Amino acid sequence: MDFKDYYETLGVAPTADKKVIQQTFRQLARKHHPDVNPGNKDAEEKFKTINEAYQVLSDVKQRKKYDELRAQYQQWQKTGSQQQQDFDWQSWSAQPATGARTQYANAEDLEDLFGSASPYSDFFSNIFGGKASGGRRTPPSPRRGRDVEYEVDLTLEEAFRGTERALEIDGHRVQASIPLGVRTGTRVRLAGRGEAGRNGGTTGDLYLIIKVLSNDIFERDGDDLHFDASVDIFTAIAGGEIRIPALERPLTLTIPPRTNANRTFRLRGKGMPYLREPSKRGDMFARVKLVLPDSLTDQEVEGITALASARQKHAKPSEVKL
Repeated sequence: MDFKDYYETLGVAPTADKKVIQQTFRQLARKHHPDVNPGNKDAEEKFKTINEAYQVLSDVKQRKKYDELRAQYQQWQKTGSQQQQDFDWQSWSAQPATGARTQYANAEDLEDLFGSASPYSDFFSNIFGGKASGGRRTPPSPRRGRDVEYEVDLTLEEAFRGTERALEIDGHRVQASIPLGVRTGTRVRLAGRGEAGRNGGTTGDLYLIIKVLSNDIFERDGDDLHFDASVDIFTAIAGGEIRIPALERPLTLTIPPRTNANRTFRLRGKGMPYLREPSKRGDMFARVKLVLPDSLTDQEVEGITALASARQKHAKPSEVKL
């Protein structure tokens, strides 16, 4: 049987008061809880040890007995003895048929987490009596199943229209309806589709964590969409109409004469639908990007050259760029 330094287990000083011990335990319990670390045996063992330490240090009588034992054990160590079995454990052993007073600070009973086997070490069981003889005095309480999170990638088009997804999660097939208007970070709750409950407890929920993938055309900003609209130089100068893309269907955008590059046109209500008000939509912003026509004839090039030359001759000195 090995001595357990419960103060070292919790990382508190031997002079720590009950409030400090309780706060420290709660922090450690949240970090190492089996529900937070599914399948992690190291975290499971750590959770057991911090629970055991708390059972002793949070109880006045048990802590008093432990402090006296700890002091004597440390004094015995100073004699140079190293064999644990040589220490006088018999003087500190609990009386037969007595059980340690346990008080779980977390809502779940340890036996619900780890089964009927005692979660306590031999040290605790021998010194403080372990769990009372006769085992559990009350039936296990119902425990709600753990909530499960699952990341889902969507295209911008799927986020615009909403979509159905057949998901394979932990060997179970789940049909999920994803509403329109979702964005990266949106949590879609599927009630009762998480981990099964224990001892008759309710099933947890499944949360789909949405990630909207980048789009080759549109840049999303909240519920608004931004994109570059290619406008040829003739249309930019003389004005005209161009066809522009949209998630619903292509649109026609009127370009007024003398339109410069980077001018932005706002198309109201042509952006993404609002998540909780799908009848409303954000806006779409088209930023002008000047381009050459697909093909220029020699005659067109000569005409543009002549026009540029004429403008250069009639330009004011202040307009000439050096």
